[in-house]
Amino acid sequence: MSYKFYIVATPIGNLSDISMRAVEILRSVDYIACEDTRVTRILTEKYRIKAKLIDCHKFNEKEKSRKILDLLNEDKKVALVSDAGTPCISDPGSTLIKTLYENDVKITSIPGACAVTTFLSLVPRDCEEYAFIGFIPRIKKQQFDILNKYKYTNCVFYESPNRLMDTLLNIQELFGEEKKIAVARELTKVFEEVKIDEVKNIIKYYSENTLKGEIVALVYAKDEREESDDFIMDKINILKEEGYSPKDISKIISKLYNINKNKVYKMVID
Repeated sequence: MSYKFYIVATPIGNLSDISMRAVEILRSVDYIACEDTRVTRILTEKYRIKAKLIDCHKFNEKEKSRKILDLLNEDKKVALVSDAGTPCISDPGSTLIKTLYENDVKITSIPGACAVTTFLSLVPRDCEEYAFIGFIPRIKKQQFDILNKYKYTNCVFYESPNRLMDTLLNIQELFGEEKKIAVARELTKVFEEVKIDEVKNIIKYYSENTLKGEIVALVYAKDEREESDDFIMDKINILKEEGYSPKDISKIISKLYNINKNKVYKMVID
């Protein structure tokens, strides 16, 4: 099948992480729509790609969608790229793609690098299920709402280095300082770094070390059998009805569910 429009994944850091097919497609098209022509030009110069560049970002996407549609109607071929990774994954492009589908333009996607899948392949998980929320909201209440919504699912998000510490502190406040998380930065680059630890330790690490580069993070899912206050109180009430003392209750629940004994004892007394 002959296509007129291509969605092309580009490297997320290391410029060598691009497929032969992606290079061939970019060399064959007449135009490349991109977020920032300065960024994309680095890639096109490296691979001797001669296509003309069109800036198409979140502030002008609607306007440029019409221009690109006109080019396609003139039998020109166009590719869409983002600054890094796969277009339309927390990057501009959705408005353009919607316009093209509405006008029956044949579209295909050239797969390649994506920060989410690169990150997930690096961190251990007990199950394949995860929720990707894109860039996490900046407002604290909105963060709490979305993290609570996915508290029983591995929750993956993007964050900027200048906001990461505030987000980590919010995670600690919401889930406690022992909450397990994973944070990666500079994926595929020289200073790639992946940290998997309790949130308190990652906060300490980044308060003492330079924090630069694009961030991908994961808040590990809470086991539904775990220590939610409602869960603990249900068990406490069952044992109370059986006549166990506060001391025995805290010892039993602590052993069975690996929950801090002092926390359970305080809940029994309160």
